[in-house]
Amino acid sequence: MLRRVLSSRVRSCSSGAPVTQPRPGEPSQPAVEEPSRRRQFLREHAAPFSAFLTDSFGRRHSYLRISLTEKCNLRCQYCMPEEGVPLTPKADLLTTEEILTLARLFVKEGVDKIRLTGGEPLIRPDVVNIVAQLRQLEGLRTIGITTNGINLARLLPQLQKAGLSAINISLDTLVPAKFEFIVRRKGFHKVMEGIHKAIELGYSPVKVNCVVMRGLNEDELLDFVALTKGLPLDVRFIEYMPFDGNKWNFKKMVSYKEMLDTLRQRWPELEKLPEEESSTAKAFKIPGFQGQVSFITSMSEHFCGTCNRLRITADGNLKVCLFGNSEVSLRDHLRAGASEEELLSIIGAAVGRKKRQHAGMFNISQMKNRPMILIGG
Repeated sequence: MLRRVLSSRVRSCSSGAPVTQPRPGEPSQPAVEEPSRRRQFLREHAAPFSAFLTDSFGRRHSYLRISLTEKCNLRCQYCMPEEGVPLTPKADLLTTEEILTLARLFVKEGVDKIRLTGGEPLIRPDVVNIVAQLRQLEGLRTIGITTNGINLARLLPQLQKAGLSAINISLDTLVPAKFEFIVRRKGFHKVMEGIHKAIELGYSPVKVNCVVMRGLNEDELLDFVALTKGLPLDVRFIEYMPFDGNKWNFKKMVSYKEMLDTLRQRWPELEKLPEEESSTAKAFKIPGFQGQVSFITSMSEHFCGTCNRLRITADGNLKVCLFGNSEVSLRDHLRAGASEEELLSIIGAAVGRKKRQHAGMFNISQMKNRPMILIGG
């Protein structure tokens, strides 16, 4: 059954994938050459980075994740309890104009990448308009979205036209019945349709986020990697992380090294790729495969030293660390009429308090924090 699902999906997704091959006799050009030159140019000509977004350890926070909603049309086991979570009243959530006001401020200070999260961002009615408005911000180079993929095929043409430049799609299994068990809802084929549509529209790579949980889906690692043979996917295996309501247990976590060992037994030729600046992922590629695989090692090998991320929750709180429980309300200050200078002082103070690294998996599991659904990942 699994082989049939895989083979049929590979055929259907491949049909629309734009692939450019070198002509016979032409040397292939490394895909990273032009982006690398561009990054070097931007570093050499960049304006001084904002002191407000630089913490006491010299980390520059140029990446902002904004949660558009607390609502979601799935109930993933690692993200929220089965019964759901109490939602913030609508009046206490950020309005569209408040989201854009904060985005403008952060971009003005040096943020060049914004990712829209949730909840599920694609259930927000004005998500296309928000992307279009963000696209107008001078200095913003990347607008990404992290989605469960249920509504992606329907909305992606509009989102692409509005200016969406990067997509992460959550998918934790390639078995439809297991999908329903993990997310407690139907929708597997809609997610696969969304992946197909992203490839068809030229997104490359399409990032697929897979939270690996022992006894649930660690037996599918090789099947996920096999998808990268003919598809421009970056399959990202994420270590299971503790958050309120997800019943985290150390025994359920499959470490990066264990996953890597499993892959190397099947593909000993697996190559490690150079790490990008401030990347959270350790990336690998099998020679001859179109896509790649990555590991998000938040628990076993943290990447706090190069963290450049800040988060704004749907109710307007600034979180400087995914695993920290310290927050400051930007919404309240906005609604109280705070000036831009006052907001920057508040943001700068919060960034300045950011710790060198998170507390470690066992301490994090004991700390009070929001469920993942209310943070946005």
